[in-house]
Amino acid sequence: MNRGPASVAACALAGLLGPAPAASQIVFTDAAREAGIRFRHTDGGCGSRWFAEQVGSGVAFIDADGDGRLDLYFPSGVPLPGCPEADRATSRFFRNAGGGRFADATDASGLGEPGYATGCAAGDVDSDGDEDLFVACLGPDRLYRNERGRFADSAAEAGVADPAFGSSASFLDYDRDGDLDLYVASYVEVETGKEKRCTRGGLHVYCLPQDYPGAPDRLYRNDGRGRFTDVTPEAGVLMPRGRGLGVAVGDYDSDGWPDIYVANDTNENHLFRNLGDGTFLERGLEAGVAVSENGVLENGMGTDWGDWSGDGLLDLVVTNFDGQTNALYRSLGGGLFEDVSFASGTGEASLPYVGWASVFADLDSDGLLDLFVTNGHVFDNVARFQEGAAYAQPSLVHRNLGNGRFATRRLDRAASMEPRVGRGAAAGDYDGDGDLDIAVSNLNAEPFLLRNDSLRAGRWLGLRLAGTRSNRSAIGARVELRAGGRLQVREVKSGSGYLSQGDLRLLFGLGDARSIDSLVVRWPSGRVEDAAGRVILDAYVTLVEPGHVQ
Repeated sequence: MNRGPASVAACALAGLLGPAPAASQIVFTDAAREAGIRFRHTDGGCGSRWFAEQVGSGVAFIDADGDGRLDLYFPSGVPLPGCPEADRATSRFFRNAGGGRFADATDASGLGEPGYATGCAAGDVDSDGDEDLFVACLGPDRLYRNERGRFADSAAEAGVADPAFGSSASFLDYDRDGDLDLYVASYVEVETGKEKRCTRGGLHVYCLPQDYPGAPDRLYRNDGRGRFTDVTPEAGVLMPRGRGLGVAVGDYDSDGWPDIYVANDTNENHLFRNLGDGTFLERGLEAGVAVSENGVLENGMGTDWGDWSGDGLLDLVVTNFDGQTNALYRSLGGGLFEDVSFASGTGEASLPYVGWASVFADLDSDGLLDLFVTNGHVFDNVARFQEGAAYAQPSLVHRNLGNGRFATRRLDRAASMEPRVGRGAAAGDYDGDGDLDIAVSNLNAEPFLLRNDSLRAGRWLGLRLAGTRSNRSAIGARVELRAGGRLQVREVKSGSGYLSQGDLRLLFGLGDARSIDSLVVRWPSGRVEDAAGRVILDAYVTLVEPGHVQ
C-alpha cells in the first residue's frame, strides 16, 4: 500500500469513464437489505489508527448445508487495544432461504467468533461431502470443520492455528494426492497496541507497510488424517519479507499441476511454479509478473487467474495503489506474460483508485470473462492532504469486448450506488438464475449484494464437480468448453480475488450459441474425459469423477 501522491490519478478521471454503451449491458442492483442481510463490518478501531484497520475483510459464498443454494459468510474485525468491548461486533453467517432471501444463522452455525477475521477460503478438507471453511486472522487462524451445516474450529488440532497476521488463503491439492492442502499469506509483523505513531503534514495517519517487516507465508500439506504439516521451507515457497495480501492458485503453464501467485504489498510479487515433485520454483521476474512493466515495486492487493483472452491460457490480474495501474497480464505461453493494462483499457481507468478485490467473471453470459474490481482508500483523512482523492471509492466493472479491450463502468451514484470503502469481493449465483452475482465487503459499512440484472446474452451451463480419486471439492479441476466457435476455460478455485471465496461451481455463458460442441474435464487426479453428453443446458449439473451425473 504505497502512500505517495497520485498526481497522475487526479487527471485520469476527465472524460475517461463517461457513459459506455457496451458496459451498460452489465447491470447490478444492490439487493443486500432486500435479501435480509443485516451486517456492518468493523475494523475494530477507535481513533488510534492501528495498522490492521486498513486491511478489511473478505466474503465467502459457501453452500454450507449442501442444499444447492449459496450461503454467505462475512468476516469482521473485533475491538483493537484501547477500544471498548461494548462496540464488539461479530462475523456473520447468513443461510440462503431461497427466493433471493437470507436468514441470519450465525449462532446456529458456530461461525460468529473467530476473532479479528480477515480472509477466508472454502473446500472439503476431510472428504466428508461438505464444504469446510478456513478463516485467516490477526491472531490464531481458524479451520472450521463442517458437520451438516454446523461448524467447529479444529485449527489447533489440525496444526494451522498460526498466530501471524494472516490475510488471503487458498486450498489446493499441490501434490495431487487426493486431499486438500492449504496456502496462507501473511502480511506484516506488527504488535497491535504498541505501534509507532505516523504523521503526514502534521496529520495523524496510518503507517506504511514498509514500516514493518514482512511476515512469511505458510504452505501446509494435508496428511489425510485431519492434520496439516508446515512444509514451507522444503517446498521452496519460503519468502520471509513478502507482505502477502492476495493469493490465487491456477495452472498457468497447463501441465496439470496447480501453481501459486502471491500479490505482495511493496515487495515483488511471487509466482511459484509447481514442479510436480512436491516443490515449487519462484518464477515471477522471469515470467514478467513480479514488478511493474517499468521494473518498479508496486502494492499488490488482490489477484485472480482467468482466461479473459480466450486462447486457452490462464491470464492474470493484480490490483495496486492509486497512481499505479492495476496490472492486467496476458499469457503469451511458455510461462511468459505481457502487461496489457493500458492496451486493454483497464489500466488508465484504475489510476485514480486504490484497488483491492479483483474477480474474473462472465457477468453478461456472453462467454467472455469480465473483470470486477473493488476500490477504497486506506487513509480515512486522505482528502485533507491529497487533492482529488476520496476515502470511499466506486467499484469498477470492466466488460470484455472480445477484441483485447474492455469498456469500463463505475458503480457510483450514477448507477444508483453510493461509493463505499471496498475491500473483499466474491462472485456466485446466489439466486440460482444462471448469472453471476457479486458480494462485496465494505470497510466499516454494510456490504453490497450485487444482484446481476443484466440482459442475458443466451443460454448457460452450470457445473458442480465432485472428485472421487481427486479431492472431493474438485479444486484444481479444469474444464474446457467449446461453443459457437469460442473456447472457454475455467478452473475450480478456492480463495482468490482478495480475502474472499467465490462459488465453487463453474458457470458458462454461451452467448449466441444454442448448443455446446465439446466439454472436456481434466480432473486433479489427471483423468481427462469428454462430458458433453452428460450435461443439459440452462441448469446446474453435478459431474462426479469419473463422469456420471448425480
